[in-house]
Amino acid sequence: QVQLVESGGGLVQAGGSLRLSCAASGRTFSRYCMGWFRQAPGKEREFVAAISRSGDVFYYSAVVKGRFTISRDNAKNTVYLQMHSLKPEDEAVYYCAAGGSETARDVHLRTTEYDYWGQGTQVTVSS
Repeated sequence: QVQLVESGGGLVQAGGSLRLSCAASGRTFSRYCMGWFRQAPGKEREFVAAISRSGDVFYYSAVVKGRFTISRDNAKNTVYLQMHSLKPEDEAVYYCAAGGSETARDVHLRTTEYDYWGQGTQVTVSS
């Protein structure tokens, strides 16, 4: 069992930056691919970024690539999402997720590949 708690959301002006954190409980954090998803009102949850267990394989959605950076610190059981150049369309509830992976370099892109989810943190971008 893994419990995930996100933090770092808030209100930011367009063009600004935020860093989201997701702290995981348990000793098995390093066994999981970690991902960030987001969900805006009336829309489906969408993939944002993922990082492999090994921490050296990343994948980003096209709309955030170049602006967002995912990273992890296995010693601290934490995954981060650094967000720059935020746009109003980035406004959503952001969720982190943990998914078991067979190899250290797997990354998951689909919600169905993740086993555990946090409660979400709101990111609001004012124009």
